[in-house]
Amino acid sequence: MDRKVATIQDVARVAGVSTATVSRALSKPSVVATSTRDAVLNAVAETGYRVNATASNLRRQRTGTVIVLLPNLNNSFFSQILAGLASVLTPAQFGLLIADTQSGPDPEERLRHYLTSGQADGLILLDGSLSPEAISIPGRPPVVLACEWMGQDLPSVRVENEKGAALAVGHLAQLGHRRIGHVTGPPGNVLTETRLDGFRSALGSLGLPLREDWIVEGDFSMDSGAAAGRAWLAMNERPTALFLSSDEMAVGFLGEVQRAGIRVPEDVSIVGFDNIEIAQHLSPGLTTIRQPRTQIGVRAAELLLAMIETGSLEGPSEIIEVEFIRRGSAARPPQEA
Repeated sequence: MDRKVATIQDVARVAGVSTATVSRALSKPSVVATSTRDAVLNAVAETGYRVNATASNLRRQRTGTVIVLLPNLNNSFFSQILAGLASVLTPAQFGLLIADTQSGPDPEERLRHYLTSGQADGLILLDGSLSPEAISIPGRPPVVLACEWMGQDLPSVRVENEKGAALAVGHLAQLGHRRIGHVTGPPGNVLTETRLDGFRSALGSLGLPLREDWIVEGDFSMDSGAAAGRAWLAMNERPTALFLSSDEMAVGFLGEVQRAGIRVPEDVSIVGFDNIEIAQHLSPGLTTIRQPRTQIGVRAAELLLAMIETGSLEGPSEIIEVEFIRRGSAARPPQEA
């Protein structure tokens, strides 16, 4: 015969206290006497009672943990964002649990697990490829999106992605380039779509040709940037400049074409997006669009803390300005172009 599942009433009976006292001892242990708290914990152990952290009567229980979900732990882009998050959450006595959404077979199922497991007081999500439906779960903790966003009114902190793409294209056009290509992020990603929109719009406003065969699909990684470099080398008619949707891809592209004897920027100019740490140490240094990543982390953490304190699932969204960083990877096009 299956053992009966213990209830909060069973714990109260064994501990010799009211159910309200049990609830307080489990959700706010600091407000009850030590002897009472010990009695309740002993009763929990004796009865085998399991706290349902998503139950409405325990909505204010604090775990002291914030889960950060990102799509690729190997991507150096996230380092400063994590530093910004920690600079706010650690002094507020919240620990960070960092998880990779793409490390398992079903990232949306993992997200739903984190939202319903009661492991954290809030989540910060840096992966906008997940569907809004995965977050629409009753009783979930507050969620803030950083860098990326979804098609529903979830609070987010992000930058002016379309403007950043326009700044990149505008700079290349000012240098004299008329044949400008683009390396995108992964399909279905909101950053991919927004930066591609900015690229297309900028070409149109400047009266420059839009060649679909000069748009190469990537996935924000160095490997995909190297693959884009090979695709560029194989083109019969090449663009003289490219805007790459991430610095990691620009690093991969630069290495691939330089190994093939191509000079940057003498033979081809490139502009990235993000301003990751290695960008200034490349040869040549990478011209790019700077995202203030530490600031993104700080603002996302501050927004999440405010939501946790008020018990709200709603909050404002914030759009932060980008900055154009000029280095040595972009110059005037070759004479013969």
